[in-house]
Amino acid sequence: MIYRIRVILDTETDVIRDFEIEATATLEELHDAVSQSFGFAGNEMASFYRSDENWIQGEELPLVDMGVGEEALNEKPLNNILSENENRLIYVYDFLNLWTFFVELMETAKKDYLKGYPSLIFSHGEVPETPPNKDFIAEEGFEESINEQDDLEEDEFNDDQFY
Repeated sequence: MIYRIRVILDTETDVIRDFEIEATATLEELHDAVSQSFGFAGNEMASFYRSDENWIQGEELPLVDMGVGEEALNEKPLNNILSENENRLIYVYDFLNLWTFFVELMETAKKDYLKGYPSLIFSHGEVPETPPNKDFIAEEGFEESINEQDDLEEDEFNDDQFY
């Protein structure tokens, strides 16, 4: 089985790539396909995040083993990550520039054994030379919790607690 995936670069103009990739491919292979289809070398830090239908960023699916004792997510097949119900991911490439992509499983199809995968099947738009500026806005209540931390009394900590 193959997945037909649409990837949209988060920019003002439409920059879209559609490709087919095997359902048993790994997140690492998806990372390679996305980064290469947009003209990136693929050697920068990157990560996937689960997303809902409103593109709200959820749980991180890191490409680097974080040493928590579980199977590295980059080695899990896509069919264990994407499904008809959970069909969206956010992909962030290059943490210094924050190139952000919306990844959506559009449909599944039978594998064509004469074809190589991943396979770029549609390309629209040019990647800008520089990434768009990102505005990071704190969630409601975040500022209040910071102010509460600032109100801590200095004598609540003593110097020998820190090494």
